[in-house]
Amino acid sequence: MSDQKKSKGLEEAPLMQKITSLCKRRGFIFQSSEIYGGLKSAYDYGPLGVELKRNIMAQWWKSMVHERDDIVGLDASIIMSPKVWQASGHVSGFSDPLVDCKTCKTRFRADKAPVVEVGSEVEYRASGKTIKGVAAKPYVCPECGSPDLSDERDFNLLFTTNLGPVKNEDSTCYLRPETAQAMFVNFLNVQSTYRMKPPFGIAQQGKSFRNEITVEHFIFRSCEFEQMEMEFFTPPEEARAWLDYWKDERFNWYVNLGCKKEHLRLRAHEDDELAHYADGCYDIEYLYPWGWDELEGIANRTDYDLRKHQEASKKKLTYFDPQKINPETGKPGHHYLPYVIEPAAGATRAVLMFLLDAYEEEPPSEGRKEGRVVLRLHPKLAPIKVAVMPLVKKDDWLTGTAQDIIKTFRKNSVNAFYDEKDAIGRRYARQDEAGTPFCITVDGQTKEDGTVTLRYRDDMRQERIKIEDALSIVNAKLLE
Repeated sequence: MSDQKKSKGLEEAPLMQKITSLCKRRGFIFQSSEIYGGLKSAYDYGPLGVELKRNIMAQWWKSMVHERDDIVGLDASIIMSPKVWQASGHVSGFSDPLVDCKTCKTRFRADKAPVVEVGSEVEYRASGKTIKGVAAKPYVCPECGSPDLSDERDFNLLFTTNLGPVKNEDSTCYLRPETAQAMFVNFLNVQSTYRMKPPFGIAQQGKSFRNEITVEHFIFRSCEFEQMEMEFFTPPEEARAWLDYWKDERFNWYVNLGCKKEHLRLRAHEDDELAHYADGCYDIEYLYPWGWDELEGIANRTDYDLRKHQEASKKKLTYFDPQKINPETGKPGHHYLPYVIEPAAGATRAVLMFLLDAYEEEPPSEGRKEGRVVLRLHPKLAPIKVAVMPLVKKDDWLTGTAQDIIKTFRKNSVNAFYDEKDAIGRRYARQDEAGTPFCITVDGQTKEDGTVTLRYRDDMRQERIKIEDALSIVNAKLLE
């Protein structure tokens, strides 16, 4: 790992503890199977979490598919022919270097272990005691610090399953470790049915599964996760220009959704980092509490994937361009394998990033005795767009009016939340923690002039607006 990769961000433990606590307290994310002690690396998205994730994925789909003429969507099967994964190299080469600690029995990835000098003296913990030893390998156990480690061995990350009533070698299948391969094997299906001409893209969102050795940082790295990937098929000579285009386009997408620009960076891969098939790659990195780490990758995969599937399937996956000059004949009409530019983003990583970036603690100030926790999520991403509250819950007119306002929002596809429990200040605080950008309060003045109080999350500013204007005002703010 490079020194840049290790750069320190905010204090990890306090902020991550606050985020995980908030996620549990407000219903963003729960530990899976919690009543049975939980399952490591498995998480359930609660009422607010599922809305946040859906909103992120909807914004990605909107910008990548709905707002463009050159990209279309796909929703492929999670279980594909095992031949797909054999051709792609996942069956033989999709592995991590696995090491066991003989002292504490921890299993970990060798490339994630602390680095030491071979032959140096190290101290480690065993049976409650501090012991000295000599490092025989260039790393030590990340859990106890012991240099007494097993030899490295490859650990394949594919989840294996069986298809059909009989379990044997012929029934072996795999849960997909990425969504990309389905877009490669469907290249000609999409191109011919939609009459697409390169450059064009195929986009897909969905679950992927990797039997990770090391799971870490809450939902940052887990065995089950969701991806947002797009494969952009382009003439080979245009690939580098499109790589530059997509790295900037994807970086700006996060900024436009409210991510602090100083918390993001584009990092070009060094030559020794590049995958063997890649001709250039960029990572969009975020300054997480543990330092800079990957949020999204944008790679030039050349024609590697199409070529591999063409060789394995014996089916032509070339595109015929009647205007393109054939380099062999010098005449128009050329069959060629497009190059592929791949922006690959993690939806689950994006959820964590937006939560971290939006989280803020404000101290008490003049006119406010207590501090507050606020999630400054972009309104387009906020799980709840507007909360509607009667000032007094025992007043039937106030509660009835608030319910009518709620119905108006919901009929117009604005996710609204009704809250009548506790003092109004506590209700505002709950919505601030949930990231709700707007609150509407129905009070005594509403009976007199038909106005309600509109409160803004970010600066707690309040203004009186007419009930009949509430929907249009909130909708206008959501479109900003």
